[in-house]
Amino acid sequence: MLTLRRSEDRGHADHGWLQSAHSFSFAEYFDPAHQGWGNLLVINEDRVAPGGGFGTHGHRDMEIISYVLDGELAHRDSMGNVKGIPPGDVQRMSAGTGVRHSEFNHAPDRTTHFLQIWIHPSQRGIAPSYEQKTVPTESKRGRLSLIASPAGGGHAVKIHADASLYAGLFDGEEAAKIPLNPERKAYVHLVRGKLSVNGQALGAGDALKIEGESQLNLQGGHDAEVLVFDLAP
Repeated sequence: MLTLRRSEDRGHADHGWLQSAHSFSFAEYFDPAHQGWGNLLVINEDRVAPGGGFGTHGHRDMEIISYVLDGELAHRDSMGNVKGIPPGDVQRMSAGTGVRHSEFNHAPDRTTHFLQIWIHPSQRGIAPSYEQKTVPTESKRGRLSLIASPAGGGHAVKIHADASLYAGLFDGEEAAKIPLNPERKAYVHLVRGKLSVNGQALGAGDALKIEGESQLNLQGGHDAEVLVFDLAP
């Protein structure tokens, strides 16, 4: 079964320095029909204005992934990490017993556009940790590349959750078919462009909740960048 979630139906927040679209209930946006999917809790599409950012704040017991689309995200945390996250990198922070961090756009004239993703961990109370990897464009071209999983390795960061995350780039005749476990849940989020997923046409910001399906067919892309989640039931 496929359940379509159009981009314009997401929750939206305007904080001046931050424009955010919420796929699931978050902060002041609450929708009882959209409170996560499986162990996926949050996908926020954030645009941070030049000089803006999230001041130091805390998290506990959450796997947090940042996926930058444009600009650069400056990260600093209580574990001592001071990093810049450019497009093409995937960053994972395991909050565990508690971590504090900040995220800023230090560019004077360029917006930072990124996705903030939260996934429930498989185990609470682990030690906080951080990981960041570069995912080459060629590894995503016309295919789905694993960028986060419980095992990690390669271009994938290791997450402490029963979930895997893939990224792909599709244009023209490029297509991919991947098997799905119908007893698990899946989620497709189209980052940008246009793409057909199991016959459903998606535009930028659109998403599909998927359950009971045995295969995922991606085709008909037009400058498409897509994220695919394999999730706990």
